[in-house]
Amino acid sequence: MPALVCLSLLGFAGYALLLPTAPLLAVRGGADEGGAGLVNAVLMLSTVLCQTAVPWSLRRLGWRTTLTAGVLLLGLPPLALVLTDALPWILAVSAVRGAGFAILTVCGATAVAELVEAARRGRAIGVYGLAVAAPQLLFTPGAAWVAGNVDFRVVLVAGALPALAVPFAAALGRRLDAADAPPGRPDAPASRGRVLLALVLPSVVLLAVTTPGGALLTFAPQLGQGAVAAAAGLFGLTAAAALSRWLAGGLADRYGPRPFVAPLLVVCAAGLALCAWSVSGSGPGAAGLVGGMTLVGVAYGSLQNLTLVAAFAAVPDRARSLASAVWNIGFDAGTGFGSLVVGLVAAGAGFPAGLLATAALCVAVAVASLVTALVRRRA
Repeated sequence: MPALVCLSLLGFAGYALLLPTAPLLAVRGGADEGGAGLVNAVLMLSTVLCQTAVPWSLRRLGWRTTLTAGVLLLGLPPLALVLTDALPWILAVSAVRGAGFAILTVCGATAVAELVEAARRGRAIGVYGLAVAAPQLLFTPGAAWVAGNVDFRVVLVAGALPALAVPFAAALGRRLDAADAPPGRPDAPASRGRVLLALVLPSVVLLAVTTPGGALLTFAPQLGQGAVAAAAGLFGLTAAAALSRWLAGGLADRYGPRPFVAPLLVVCAAGLALCAWSVSGSGPGAAGLVGGMTLVGVAYGSLQNLTLVAAFAAVPDRARSLASAVWNIGFDAGTGFGSLVVGLVAAGAGFPAGLLATAALCVAVAVASLVTALVRRRA
């Protein structure tokens, strides 16, 4: 997995650097909260739409071509943002980057399942999760600060790091192209329908936790507690997510993911409530925001691992790329949905209302997961 780890580190570095920076660039160009939220919403909409085509690309074009195209589409467009901070231009760049991010995410998760047997898959997903989360831990908290206090161009040029992953994409692609069992899909529509049905619950859980995660990653610098608090909160969220995603792998291999889903959703809701209180003007302020974002990070990281393990366990081996695509669609749809909805709510009612709405979503999905587990047990 070394090539996959290096590919993921460089690819997600570019993603992490621009996640808080591109919306700030739009604000500098005159956009309001809704326009800023639209930046990452377009990125994720493009990602979700393109993820549906990645299994097809792997079958028709192969791993090497698909992966190489992905890192170039993700890494080269940020250089164009040096030219202007106009919102339409930023949205166009976000759409192109979304296509590259779609390839990186679906191929990365599928490669883990192709390279590692099921008995060790939770731990392997944890290692892959560290490679995904480490760039967010290192770069997301400081990217907005560097953009605001040094120069936006420094961050934008660094956003081209995914393009440096071309050699690793080629090496990993050659290995997977040479494998005896290429990524497959269910052969019949009925089989495909059963696979998609089996993936509904993991996808809904993932959507519930990535919606607030995407909102906090996008709007932390704009929550009114200052640049230091925003950076500390982003560090707390990403550090907790990285550690918990890694640790959750061993728990998933030993106990399965189901016992942990509802409690973690409640933890996420509690963290969001603390964040909302902290930015309302009557709460604990910066300290509460950092603590709340850290709680959200625990659930955010753990549930990423647990839902991916559940997704691969729910489908036959030939449907791994489809399971990865569906899981990643849930992840990125939640991130984009959180960015868009919380931005729109904040424009009219303030950030506390937007954060509380995502907390309510977590509670509702926690209840639904418990009811589903009870029904299955009785059946």
